[in-house]
Amino acid sequence: MPAWLAHALHVPRVPVPRGAMVRGLLGALPLVMAVVAAEPGLGVMAALGGLLAAINDRPGSRRTAGLRLGAPALAGTCGLLLGSGATALLPHPAQPFLLPLVLTVLGLFAGAVSAVGPVASGVGTQILVTTAIGAGMPLPEPGWQRALAFLTGAAWLLTLRLLLPSPDDGARHPYRLGTERAAVASVYTAIAALLDATGTPAAPARRSALTAALDQAQDALLGPRLHRFTNSSAERRLHARLDAALPLAEAATALFWAGRPLPARTVRGPLALADAARHDTVPASVPAPERDAPGLRALDASLLSALAVFDSTPAPTTRTPQGARARLRAATRRVSGSAGREYGIRVALSMGAATAVAQTLHPEHWYWLPATAVFLVKPDLGPLASRILCRVVGTLVGAGLFVALAAAAAPVPLPPESGLVALAAVCATLVPLAMRHFALQTGVVTLLVLALVGLGGDTQATWNRLTDTLLACGIVLLAGHLPLPGRAGNVARGRLAVASQAATDYLGHVLSGSPDLPGRWALRRAAYRSLAQARAAVEVSAAELPPLARRSAGAAELTAVLERLVDTTTAAAVHADDAGTLPPHDSARLRALLGELGNLDHDRTPVAH
Repeated sequence: MPAWLAHALHVPRVPVPRGAMVRGLLGALPLVMAVVAAEPGLGVMAALGGLLAAINDRPGSRRTAGLRLGAPALAGTCGLLLGSGATALLPHPAQPFLLPLVLTVLGLFAGAVSAVGPVASGVGTQILVTTAIGAGMPLPEPGWQRALAFLTGAAWLLTLRLLLPSPDDGARHPYRLGTERAAVASVYTAIAALLDATGTPAAPARRSALTAALDQAQDALLGPRLHRFTNSSAERRLHARLDAALPLAEAATALFWAGRPLPARTVRGPLALADAARHDTVPASVPAPERDAPGLRALDASLLSALAVFDSTPAPTTRTPQGARARLRAATRRVSGSAGREYGIRVALSMGAATAVAQTLHPEHWYWLPATAVFLVKPDLGPLASRILCRVVGTLVGAGLFVALAAAAAPVPLPPESGLVALAAVCATLVPLAMRHFALQTGVVTLLVLALVGLGGDTQATWNRLTDTLLACGIVLLAGHLPLPGRAGNVARGRLAVASQAATDYLGHVLSGSPDLPGRWALRRAAYRSLAQARAAVEVSAAELPPLARRSAGAAELTAVLERLVDTTTAAAVHADDAGTLPPHDSARLRALLGELGNLDHDRTPVAH
């Protein structure tokens, strides 16, 4: 089976998001209230705001949810104002020529911004989708009312996210830092799992899981209230306990690198710390590991240090805004870099072409085609071929189900609005569950959107949506394979370049013999985080159709070598701490890995040295 087809058929196993499903059901309340008040158009816009917010409603802390849901919602509100304003200001005879130009320019900017990260991608997506809807959806309400209704629907879902308990986040204390404690506890659990799997074939996957747990915990603790000032003892304890996990993760990685199975008692200490972090308690005494190897001695020392941290409350500290400025500079480099330019051009071409074709075919209902193209061209939803296949299947199934439900409900003596509102509420409940696969998501969203446009008065939408989807698939497929100036595969190449530089910085710090341990742990975290992002980008690129997959040829080998280099550097750092100097066998391994990197094709995948 080719990689692009295997990716399309793979359905990951994830827990049922019960909390998000409850929020989706309650999120339909603004639609119900608007229909009861005889304002279905405003209800449609409120439901659309809730839908787009629900797509961004992922597990995580409430602090990160505010940015993850709020920033795209504000961008979507601006998009509605921009779209309705463009329709009002542009001369009607010239709109078929000027609207594609406006959306092309906007797509160039929004696409480049989307290359920064997940939140920026949500911002770019929503401003494009809502601009097309604001300009093309025929509703009687003025633009500012539609924008206010959209913002109300998104704000209502965000309010539910901030106030309701979230059992699917794994938090025992639903309001007071429960999710953050669960995230920190998962780091210690992942350390124990890596120690338990050391010397077995499962160890590499456990090391990747530890990296993911550290990334999620750091993200959970970087919400708006924790970013610059830790203003309570509970928050300071969380930061300190996460910091205490870094030397433990370093020692566990060194033991993973050694590959020797460990006694069962080795994992008891991290598990006890995980339980204490989850319940915000102080652990009792834990069994010390054996000390017959440098990694085990480092693990024992890290456990003693962590126990001391758990038994104390750190003093208040003020965090400088230097990190925010550094992130802003990095985001600016991504926007203006090769990946941002390439993605921006492809989004602009897709938006402009889709708008022009839709304006020519059906100028009264043209918004669906460019809105579909926006979701298809997003690279963070998987390989392009997989996205297109899933979109076609999901739209076909969703449209077919809508026709079948409409035919079955025809003889039932209910007002049309009641059935459409009920269908929209059911689909809003199912959206979080369908997020596990793009075809499922497309099918549920198609049903939901058809119910909404039916409430808005468009009774001929079903099959037009299917033909528009097929046209959007063709446009995006062409734009995605169109050769552009410069070297191809900029997204994966850019991620690899960042990972290579991070690995080089980490190696240089270890070889320098610097006594700055917090600096070393921060560099190690940056190296593993960038490597995880690079591997994800390379795997997506490798699952494209052959013309696109060839762009990343050799990237998987480079990623694997960089991962071995960072693992070896971690082990060398632990061994140097134990022996006082870098052992000769570690130096030889590092030289061999650097030589292996030097033998790779630098023209295809740039490496920083």
